[in-house]
Amino acid sequence: MGTEKTSPADAQAAMFEPAGWDARYAGEESVWRGTPNPQLVAVAEGLHAGRALDVGCGEGGDVIWLARQGWTVTGADFSAEGLARAARHAEEAGVAERTDWWRTDARNFAAGGRTYDLVTTHYLHPANGAMVDVVRQLAQAVAPGGRLLVVGHSPTAHFTQLTQMHLRAMFLAEELLPGLPDGFEVLAAQQRPRTLVRDGVDVDVEDSTLLARRRPE
Repeated sequence: MGTEKTSPADAQAAMFEPAGWDARYAGEESVWRGTPNPQLVAVAEGLHAGRALDVGCGEGGDVIWLARQGWTVTGADFSAEGLARAARHAEEAGVAERTDWWRTDARNFAAGGRTYDLVTTHYLHPANGAMVDVVRQLAQAVAPGGRLLVVGHSPTAHFTQLTQMHLRAMFLAEELLPGLPDGFEVLAAQQRPRTLVRDGVDVDVEDSTLLARRRPE
């Protein structure tokens, strides 16, 4: 029997599923740099450290940074390989006692009564524009007086060479507003410029940034 080949479309679709990310994290090299995302730093530095949830935490860079700032942090992801890497990195960073890990898929996230002072997700891009529903579910995990921070790639000119599937998964910050339940006030819903280095070249991109606060009860 011949070996079945994976079509380009199947390969693209796999990157939206746990198995695709497990394969990506199974190698020896780190996938991400491990530095905290700048929008998270800008928000969290002005907050009193409490309990935080980072959804789509990958290898745990943001979780570790928050823990180093005094937060007690839960890192959540649908990739078992990613969570295993994140736990190792937290151990190596000396913050394992301030972190725990939760395997869950953001697309059917359920808080289960757990609440946090800060719920954050960076560059989580479910297929078919499902991010509004994800925002609606993540908001249930925000404690009264707590913040929800959602950051994603804006479909700017920099990404024109991506597939239509990936472009449809990107969003503008204001497109997420329908996902906020009653009782939230919007602190920011904007495209924030950021410069990154890719292949030795500075590239200007935009972060779609939604920051909302749940009103105290």
